[in-house]
Amino acid sequence: MPSAARLVKKEAFAERIFEMLDTYSSGFIVHADNVSSKQFMDVRRGVRETSAILMGKNTMVRRAFRVYAEKSGNDFWNQLAALLVGNVGVVFTKSPLLEIKEEIAKYKVGAPAKAGSIAPIDVVVPAGGTGLDPSQTSFFQ
Repeated sequence: MPSAARLVKKEAFAERIFEMLDTYSSGFIVHADNVSSKQFMDVRRGVRETSAILMGKNTMVRRAFRVYAEKSGNDFWNQLAALLVGNVGVVFTKSPLLEIKEEIAKYKVGAPAKAGSIAPIDVVVPAGGTGLDPSQTSFFQ
């Protein structure tokens, strides 16, 4: 059982989500894998006037959505809560979604591949020689 102080923080977070759900007319889910803190800060600064970005523990956000669905009688929020899997957030906005999507896309930057990461696009390496001597191919291993 969480401590009383933690319960107060969780309830305050839920109230903040309820306020966002009441204030903003639309929103969308964003994946935040491989996003640096600087990049995230720039995105928040870019959409600050018309939007709010909600990132938090998925279980707390799902719970808040379920409670809000019960209060409002709108089952849509239960369906949306089921989509919150992985490193995701919700962008709430009063502006047209296309404008916000374009604003967020301005801050998209390429990143080098890391071991174990999944490529966002298909990568095809054509068959053929490497042009290297067999003793120089140890870095392929």
